[in-house]
Amino acid sequence: MFNRLREDIASIRERDPAARNSWEVLTCYPGLHAVILHRWAQACWKADLKWLGRFISQVGRTLTGIEIHPGATIGRRVFIDHGMGVVIGETAVVGDDSTIYQGVTLGGTSLAKGAKRHPTLGRGVIIGAGAKVLGGFTVGDGAKVGSNAVVTKEVPAGATAVGNPARIVERNAVPSGREQAAARLFAAYGVMPNGDDPLSKALHGLINQVATQEQQLEAVLAALQGAGIGCRRLEEAGQFDAAQLNRLVD
Repeated sequence: MFNRLREDIASIRERDPAARNSWEVLTCYPGLHAVILHRWAQACWKADLKWLGRFISQVGRTLTGIEIHPGATIGRRVFIDHGMGVVIGETAVVGDDSTIYQGVTLGGTSLAKGAKRHPTLGRGVIIGAGAKVLGGFTVGDGAKVGSNAVVTKEVPAGATAVGNPARIVERNAVPSGREQAAARLFAAYGVMPNGDDPLSKALHGLINQVATQEQQLEAVLAALQGAGIGCRRLEEAGQFDAAQLNRLVD
């Protein structure tokens, strides 16, 4: 028990630059408190002390603002950062070295008792603030879910999912080893550099292309006028404002 506690504290200090020392983590981090209480609740749940397990879970929810069903499986070195409003359902599985931010729901979409209703997170998964992962599918090792995304389908290992409904932005190879995973895969709140929504990228590309074509048409019109060939000015037909449309897309 104490070995796992030391492991949890060390993991939090690695991933949170605001953590100054182990005592601060032990006494002031609700995510750590919620995980510890969940271990007690799950032990009761597995011993067929269902009510006691649910009661301990309710105490943890009251003290930390994090609700973890005692039937859920939480791996080693899981970091629930800030944590307020996190909900983890009964059949959810959270893999080792995963990071979950505030407002996350690992929820179910089925009412069938005894079925796998909640998601399974692989190793090193990052779920950004406010994200909802709903259903009995798998989020692969090293995957990232951006803040406020709504995920209802499987996310491949190493991929980044953003948006509502979530779309896959990029797929990266999953490095081996916990140290490599921490160094290469960690991204605060599931945000990656240049990890824009693919739909937004496509729209911006089209806008830039139209703006380039407009400049080329202006050059052609100027050349025609210089040659003494009269034609209606582009401005008279209503000029395309690429900057304004870019602002609307943003």
